[in-house]
Amino acid sequence: MAIVRFDAILSIASGSITNSYTSVGSPLANTWRMFKITNNTDGDMMFSANASTDNLFVPAGGFTLYDCATNAANVAVSDTFVVAVGTQFSIKYISAPTKGTVYIEGIYAKGV
Repeated sequence: MAIVRFDAILSIASGSITNSYTSVGSPLANTWRMFKITNNTDGDMMFSANASTDNLFVPAGGFTLYDCATNAANVAVSDTFVVAVGTQFSIKYISAPTKGTVYIEGIYAKGV
């Protein structure tokens, strides 16, 4: 059996986002099974897991939800997809934001 755990929210204010990749929070300390990116700014955003490759796009005012462990029989020990410990999310704008914040929320499993 595994218990759902919620990691601390990663966030970055619009004034700290540039047209070059900037880190959002710290590298992950847990393997995330699910995560959601909410772009609460008025600018389009690009995300990267290595600070150089464009991986994920989230439009202004939009969000994206990723469930990496859907249909896992035993999430405590399964070989389902996870976002690895040490992953560092980075962000850059496609269109410059003038207000708002971007949030990344993660969920991981912990055995009992």
